[in-house]
Amino acid sequence: MRVAVITGAGSGIGRAVAVRLAADGFEVALAGRRPDPLAETATAIEQVRPGARVLARPTDVADPAAVAALFDAVEAELGRVDLLFNNAGRGAPAVPLEDLTVEQWRAVVDTNLTGAFLCAQAAVRLMKRQSPPGGRIINNGSISAHAPRPRSAPYTATKHALTGLTKSIALDGRAHGITCGQIDIGNAATPLTARMADGVPQPDGSMRVEPTFDVEDVARAVSYMAGLPPEANVLFMTVMATEMPFVGRG
Repeated sequence: MRVAVITGAGSGIGRAVAVRLAADGFEVALAGRRPDPLAETATAIEQVRPGARVLARPTDVADPAAVAALFDAVEAELGRVDLLFNNAGRGAPAVPLEDLTVEQWRAVVDTNLTGAFLCAQAAVRLMKRQSPPGGRIINNGSISAHAPRPRSAPYTATKHALTGLTKSIALDGRAHGITCGQIDIGNAATPLTARMADGVPQPDGSMRVEPTFDVEDVARAVSYMAGLPPEANVLFMTVMATEMPFVGRG
């Protein structure tokens, strides 16, 4: 039995990946701040794989106690963790840098970076002591791990930092059969990118409608990364809408 933990599993990329991994045969633990969307994801899993074991656990990944409780529940009810998809994330208001509050900055850092660290830390602890030991962590980076959008300093800073966290986990996990990779996603079609149909700000000050691509293609990419044997790893993958303004951005 393979067990996957997916954070931010209540919608968008998290939901698509959870459903795909369940279809691949994983038993899944769904984490997110709101219980109703998690229940909807669990229903979607039941439709594609009736009888799959699903643990839905409302969790704020920025809260160390909540993360500890999540992984305690995973170990108690599912027995182990073979895959962590660190997907939970948030942004800050798109305002000038000097107008950001410290609270807005910290909210993004706490979820995107500290939350990923806390979940990875808990997963690594369990991966080391379970039998057989080992596992895989996949971090959801972003195109913003490479190049920023206007007025996105907190989000961009955390995604750049996530790249360093990915490399550190990949290095430190080697001796324990733990692999770590990062998927950088650009403009997957989710509720968060729906606004792009009306145009989004560009570095030159203009507004442009940006293309998106099917979120199921993200789920297929994560499925590929998750399905590799322990001796192989995708350290970094970029999957994006072909015509989005990334190559040459700015």
